[in-house]
Amino acid sequence: MNFRVKRQPIFPTKTRSFLRWSGYFFAVVGVIALGYVCFVLAYTKLYQVYLSRRFEQALQNARPSGGSVEGLPSTPLPAATAEANRARAESLGIDGLAGSPLGRIEISSIGLVAMVMEGTDGKTLRGAVGHVPGTALPGQRGNVAIAGHRDTFFRGLRNIHKDDEIALTTLEGSYRYSVDFMEVVEPTATEVLKGSTDAILTLVTCYPFYFVGPAPKRFVVRAHRVS
Repeated sequence: MNFRVKRQPIFPTKTRSFLRWSGYFFAVVGVIALGYVCFVLAYTKLYQVYLSRRFEQALQNARPSGGSVEGLPSTPLPAATAEANRARAESLGIDGLAGSPLGRIEISSIGLVAMVMEGTDGKTLRGAVGHVPGTALPGQRGNVAIAGHRDTFFRGLRNIHKDDEIALTTLEGSYRYSVDFMEVVEPTATEVLKGSTDAILTLVTCYPFYFVGPAPKRFVVRAHRVS
């Protein structure tokens, strides 16, 4: 005689249904998340192309500014403000800060090329890197501070080294900086943005680079101007 043993399901019917629908749910969430990432990357790329074209057009219309041969005033200038940046843009024939880039930053050693906008709000940093209001403007003697997201433009900073060259091109000239050091600081370490009597550049992003969620630290790159 043949006896057939009836197999009992490992999970009850309700549990199997729950697991099946949970799988569907997480699959949909994954597709949405992937779609959002693709959208952000596409938006960033297209916005950078748009800003680059505007900047190149503005460069053609810009008039060379006066000043010293090296482009630095003989005395320190007061801290920059958004109003000062707007006045500069208007004097060069562009429509203030509404979609007009302040400049372009390039670090060839890590393959970084990004347009610089005024401000560090979420909307600005989604499509560009941002000049920190209240810090010196490029070309002034002082501390020029620029912030960017660690998962987009400034991700390559994890590979930067001492003495790497940073180029900053604006409507009034091009400036080169040499990296002095990198350090990890607390988010409250606002002293990295303090003014200086020297011409320096400070880049700031979140740290660790691969941290999931709001990062607990800040990664700072400090460089001095060489030309």
